[in-house]
Amino acid sequence: MNTIRKAYRAGSFYPASDRACREQIAACLGDYQPPAEPAHVIAGIVPHAGWMFSGPTAAKVFKSFDEKAEPQTFLIFGAVHVWDIGRNAAIFAEGAWQTPCGEVEIDREFAAAILEICPDLVDNEPAAHIREHSIEVQVPFIQYLFPEAKIVPIMVNPNHAAVDVGRRIGECLASYPTLVAILGSTDLTHYGPSFGFTPFGTGAASLAPMKANDQKIIDLATTMKAADVVLEAEKHRNACGAGAIAATVAAAAALGAAKGYLLEHTTSQEVMPERPASDFVGYAGIVF
Repeated sequence: MNTIRKAYRAGSFYPASDRACREQIAACLGDYQPPAEPAHVIAGIVPHAGWMFSGPTAAKVFKSFDEKAEPQTFLIFGAVHVWDIGRNAAIFAEGAWQTPCGEVEIDREFAAAILEICPDLVDNEPAAHIREHSIEVQVPFIQYLFPEAKIVPIMVNPNHAAVDVGRRIGECLASYPTLVAILGSTDLTHYGPSFGFTPFGTGAASLAPMKANDQKIIDLATTMKAADVVLEAEKHRNACGAGAIAATVAAAAALGAAKGYLLEHTTSQEVMPERPASDFVGYAGIVF
C-alpha cells in the first residue's frame, strides 16, 4: 500500500512553498558550526514550534548531524498532541510523507523491523499522524540537508512504555546494517495564562523560573535518565513530548551514549522579545 501522508501544517508552522521553505531553513542554519563534542552524533532532541520561534534551535541539531554523521534514515519520535494517549506508540510504516519540498520515502524495512521487535509496544497506525505537527515540521530540514534519506515516524505516548520502545529500537540499531539517526521532537514548558499554567506568577519576572523548570527535564535528558522523564513532565509540565524524550534517551543509551550535549536552550519570549511578556514556550536542542 502506497500511503501518502500530506502536509498538515504547511503555511502555518512553516512555509507553504518549496522555495520559501528552503530560504527559511538556510536562514535558520545561518553560519552555525557545531561544537567539537560530541565527535559523532547518533541522536538528538529538537523543538517543534513554528519555525519563526524554534527553527534556529532545531537547525543546530540538524547541522550537527550534517557535520558528524551520514544517516540514511531518520527515526523520529513524535510528541502526541491529538492521539489517544492510552494507546501504544504509533508507527507510520510504509508509503511517503509529502511536504512543500516534495516526498520523502518511509524506510519500510526498518519500520517492519520495529514492528517485529516491539509487537506489544508499537502499532502500525498511520491515522495517528494525520493531524500531528511534531514530526512534520522536522521533515523539510531532512529533505534540505539529507535529500536521499528516508524516515520512520513514530508517535510516542508519555507513559512508562516509552523507555522500552526506545531501548528495544536502540538495541536493534546496534547491529542494524543501515545508519539510522534518532530524533525526539518536543517543546518544553508551556507557560502563562493562555496555557493555564502560572505557578511562578505572570509577566517578565516569571521567565527565569520558567526556564529553570525547563532545565529540570533538560538535565534528565543530558544525564541519560530516561526512566525519570515522564514522571518529571507530569509533575512540572515541562515537556509536551515526554514520551519522545524518554524513547530518544533510552535508544541513545542502548547505542552507547553516556551523556547528552545541550546546544541551545531558549524561549519564545527570547526569540521575539518585542512580544508582550505573558505566555512563553521553552525550546532545547540536544545531541547525543
